[in-house]
Amino acid sequence: MANPGIQLIGFTLAFLGFIGSIASTVMVEWKASSYAGDNIITAQAMYEGLWKTCVSQSTGQIQCKVYDSLLQLPGIVQGARGLMLSSILLCFIATMVSMVGMKCTTCLGDQPEQKDKVALTGGIIFIISGLLALVGTSWYGHRIAQDFYNPFTPTNSRYEFGSALYVGWGAASLVIIGGSFLCCGCPAKDSGKSPRYPASNSGGATGRDYV
Repeated sequence: MANPGIQLIGFTLAFLGFIGSIASTVMVEWKASSYAGDNIITAQAMYEGLWKTCVSQSTGQIQCKVYDSLLQLPGIVQGARGLMLSSILLCFIATMVSMVGMKCTTCLGDQPEQKDKVALTGGIIFIISGLLALVGTSWYGHRIAQDFYNPFTPTNSRYEFGSALYVGWGAASLVIIGGSFLCCGCPAKDSGKSPRYPASNSGGATGRDYV
C-alpha cells in the first residue's frame, strides 16, 4: 500500500511549486537592466516580463506598459509564454488527479489499486509540468546570458537575470520533486498481493484406476 505521508509531502511540494509557477509567470522581472561595465546610468531601471515592460525611476515611481501586439513579440517571449501556461495548466490537472488518488481522500476508497494508479498518474503529470516550466525559464535565461556576453550588444541594452527566473527555477524544482514523491509513494505492481500457487492435487487418487 502507498505511504500516505510520502504522498502528502509530495503533493504539498508540488502545490507550492504550482503557486510559484503562477507567480513567476505574472511577474515583470524576467530580465532586469544591467549596470555592469561602463554603464554608470542609474537613474532608472528597466524590467521586462512575459506580458509587459516596466521602468523604475530613482524617485520610486514605476511606469509599466503592456505589450501592444502578440505577433510583434520576440519568439523567446512567445515560447516562454506557451511553456509556462502549459505548465500551469498541467499543474492544475495534476492537482485534481492527485487529490483523487491520495490515500487521505475518500475518492475510490473501495478500489485501492485504482487509487494508487490515479496517484501515480498525477505524479507523472506533475513531473511533465515541472519540466515544461524548467525548459521555459532556462531557455529565457540562456537567451539573456547569450545577449549579455555578445560583444555587439550595446552596454545600455544588456540585461541580467530577473527575480522571476529564480522563482520559476525554484517552482519547477518543487513540482518535479513533489511529482517524484507521488510516484515513489505508489507500490510496485505485485506488492501487497499474496502469491498464488496452483491447487495441490492431493486428492488425485480417487480410487479410480484407468487402464
